[in-house]
Amino acid sequence: MVAKMRKQTPVAANRARSPRAPALHQHDGTFLSGIEALARLPLEQRLLDARHGLNTAGFVSGYRGSPLGGLDRELWKLRAELDAHGIVFQPGVNEDLAATAVWGSQQVGLFPGARHDGVFGMWYGKAPGLDRSCDALRHANAAGTSRHGGALLVVGDDHGCKSSTLPSASEFALRDLGIPVLAPADVQDVLDLGLFGWALSRYAGCWAALVVVADVADSALSARLRPEDYAAPPGRDDPHIRLADAPLAQEARLQAKQRRAAAFAVANGVNRIVADCRRPRLAILAAGKIYLDVREALSKLGFRGTDAIAAAGIRLVQLRMTWPLGAAFVAAATRDCEQVLVVEAKRPFVEEQLKTMLFGSPRCPRVIGKTGAGAMLREDGELDVPTIAGALATVLGDVPNRMYINLQVA
Repeated sequence: MVAKMRKQTPVAANRARSPRAPALHQHDGTFLSGIEALARLPLEQRLLDARHGLNTAGFVSGYRGSPLGGLDRELWKLRAELDAHGIVFQPGVNEDLAATAVWGSQQVGLFPGARHDGVFGMWYGKAPGLDRSCDALRHANAAGTSRHGGALLVVGDDHGCKSSTLPSASEFALRDLGIPVLAPADVQDVLDLGLFGWALSRYAGCWAALVVVADVADSALSARLRPEDYAAPPGRDDPHIRLADAPLAQEARLQAKQRRAAAFAVANGVNRIVADCRRPRLAILAAGKIYLDVREALSKLGFRGTDAIAAAGIRLVQLRMTWPLGAAFVAAATRDCEQVLVVEAKRPFVEEQLKTMLFGSPRCPRVIGKTGAGAMLREDGELDVPTIAGALATVLGDVPNRMYINLQVA
């Protein structure tokens, strides 16, 4: 558990007492695996806070399980550095006790005795651990986060059931808990979206979830840390945790938090239109690792690079936050489109949001995905590049390299 801290003082006063932190890391191509990037996140958040004059601490707890099975080992390797920066790593006896402990980290400042401006918390566990922790996480998210704390939920999903009793995808459970969902495509996204998740959590007053699949956790690349000063849209209400809080008041405020989260994502360009043209015949929306598979499938079909994709009348959209999407972004992503193809790993999480939000709009495009008339993609198993390429070729009709599809069928 997080140790009791001295009385909280204003940020400006704490700047003078805050220990001098090393300069913020500027990674010029540091080779990291996904697990190593997750282990580095609390250190980078502490250094980022120091750059902004915040005297914060960190708390990490969770329970290991593939694809996050090596995270605790990496955190133990960094124990001396974590201790030097005021970051406590305490593995949980189980996932729900760990979640409750991270919830406690957000209560610093509610009682006399705080000596930090806030404590940023990180919980980790695989999808079954999320399932068993839903009660603790539901209460923690309803209660909220502190202004200079924030809570990041790292969930390991096993789409192919390679190390689990059942295949798993956590997006629907997270949406039911009211927790925004971030979907990293690679190791660079783990760094970028991890820090963004804490920033979102502080701004919106809710937890943020980083869903990591095995292909991201086990991969490695030369990554850079790109710290950002995030834009904060104006908001009138205080969304943060408070001492006296009635359940119905928490429920009403949670709705406002979700709107704040969507506005924060739009203001900071988290979801990206990667390739675009004036009047696209097709918009393709994809999230996480599947986005990279879509890029590879397009390349196999002959659409190499964003210029070729746009020239073919395709708008390509990378979703890095899959819920809540927000009406403004959905309107921009689907504007003037005849059809929208949603490519996602398991159940139709984004597809259902789009159909609900676009229903009744003056020029509602046809949404193609896993359900309804013209469904192209299956909900079970794992999607691969040939399957995605086949769906793209069917929707587009004319592709430069149809031989690729024929070879895969053969």
